[in-house]
Amino acid sequence: QVQPVESGGGLVQTGGSLRLSCAASGPLFRIYDMGWQRQAPGKQRELVASFTSGGTTYYADSVKGRFTISRDNAKNTVYLQMNSLKPEDTAVYYCTAKVLRRDYWGQGTQVTVSS
Repeated sequence: QVQPVESGGGLVQTGGSLRLSCAASGPLFRIYDMGWQRQAPGKQRELVASFTSGGTTYYADSVKGRFTISRDNAKNTVYLQMNSLKPEDTAVYYCTAKVLRRDYWGQGTQVTVSS
């Protein structure tokens, strides 16, 4: 059973930083394609960043240069370092894991950036 569990959300001022963590269970973490998506009220869900098992990373244009995704396969964990946060980054952030053609989602963690 693959079950991503996020942590690290919270309230931060504009310009601040947060680091989200996501631990995903299962002995095959190294082959999971991991990602972070977010959804703000009234907006469509957005893929923020991803890190494939092969080492390819992706960033949405809106976060390039500010967010960094990384993974530690030994700890079954993926991270999202978020710097220079803006009010428009306010959203629920979801960790996703894709393996063997199935997608798994975490419960989400709230990130709120105050102006």
